[in-house]
Amino acid sequence: MNSTDPQPIDYNRKWLVLASVGMGIFLGTIDSSIVNIALPTMVNYFKTDFAIVQWVVLAYLLTLTTLMLSMGRLADMFGKKPIYTLGIVLFTIGSLLCGLSPSIYLLIAARVFQGIGATMVTSLGMAIITESFPGKERGMALGINSAIVSVGIVLGPTLGGFIIQNLSWHWIFFVNLPVGVAGTFMVLRFVPNYKPQGGQKFDYPGSVTLFIGLLSLLIGLTIGQDRGFLEPVVLILFLNSILFSAIFIYIELHSPQPLIEMEYFKSRSLRINLMTRLLSFLSLAGATLLMPFYLENVLGYNPQKAGLMLLVTPITVGIVAPISGTLSDRFGTRTISVIGLGMLVFGAYCITTLNASTTAIGYLLRFIPIGIGSGMFQSPNNSAIMGTAARERLGIMSGIVSISRTLGQTIGIALLGAVWASRTFSHAGKIFAEGATQAPALAQVAGQQDTFRGVIFLLLLGFALGVWGLVDEKHNEIVVSTQVAGK
Repeated sequence: MNSTDPQPIDYNRKWLVLASVGMGIFLGTIDSSIVNIALPTMVNYFKTDFAIVQWVVLAYLLTLTTLMLSMGRLADMFGKKPIYTLGIVLFTIGSLLCGLSPSIYLLIAARVFQGIGATMVTSLGMAIITESFPGKERGMALGINSAIVSVGIVLGPTLGGFIIQNLSWHWIFFVNLPVGVAGTFMVLRFVPNYKPQGGQKFDYPGSVTLFIGLLSLLIGLTIGQDRGFLEPVVLILFLNSILFSAIFIYIELHSPQPLIEMEYFKSRSLRINLMTRLLSFLSLAGATLLMPFYLENVLGYNPQKAGLMLLVTPITVGIVAPISGTLSDRFGTRTISVIGLGMLVFGAYCITTLNASTTAIGYLLRFIPIGIGSGMFQSPNNSAIMGTAARERLGIMSGIVSISRTLGQTIGIALLGAVWASRTFSHAGKIFAEGATQAPALAQVAGQQDTFRGVIFLLLLGFALGVWGLVDEKHNEIVVSTQVAGK
């Protein structure tokens, strides 16, 4: 075997690898879900408003989104294990800094540091899992990965609600410390360190232009939420994003070792898979952002009870995702993912019927379809995308999968948050200087209903794209079968 040949994979260690990588993935998901339930508490603790507190989430997502692809490429160059291990260590240190933060602004800064570590973990988890399992088991493995994510999300609101009710918000970050230490040990012990081929170069011009383009877009969306999207500074940021994105594409098309192989995007199937993934996470960001405020401000639940109510979706995803992943290994990814998108449309419609008198059972029943749809869609979609990448490019493809999620979440939080605030003010008949969370409960509910009518439209668009991809896939299968029969 020469130095450029890929090292053989020991599939006998696949379950130990999955468990080890799962610790890092669990670390990131439990943190994000705990933080969401704590947002209303932080508004009161720091005596600030909704727009400022959003940056506790947005700063983290901005860091993830802008650095994701660069981390994936670095892993393809230097190895996935060292980058992934460093990510867990940085995330753990960042969690400590977050918990010790004495002000909202230092907390936001600590979240950026924490986000750097999370980027290394998030961008590489699926790459390591994909590499460690044979192709015929990829859907199942990624489905289990989705279940691990769901366990983190399930435990986050429950543990977060308990902590906020009985301790303080600082402890929602301190709970990461033992998980981080255990995860670091497991990765060092069980994850193999496959050495990539040498002679690779990092695409610095592409990485910098992509960073500037994404950062301009995301900051423009965030500022636009507060000031309006037609403000000069917001328009300048959007134009800057378009300019640097165009420069990035030009660089990638002419670079001998680009950050992203543009050849991948010639595949219509890949484009559809990525677009439907983006739309699904953009849409579901509304529920992630708005539901804690609905449960606490409108229904009057305490943080602990609100956290328990938020469990319904991740529990359902955790049950459904491994099943859908296994089914996709057997019946193909496209059909299962389209069914999941259809269920998400139905779930979004159910959420539009939430009101100020909705019972706990009524809330849970409305969110079960969201969990079923997410679980059915995500595992097959992830498997389909990861299956298009060569082994030596799994890191960057894992980054592309992850960035489609974080970009969707970041855009969704900014846009849907702005829509909700605008519609809430409209229904209240006045603008509240403290933010839309201070509006009457009925106005908040009406604004939420309007917002999720927009979510239905976005998910219908994703469903239509999925159906188009399914029809195109079946047509190609018929063409191939006809050609084979003709020979």
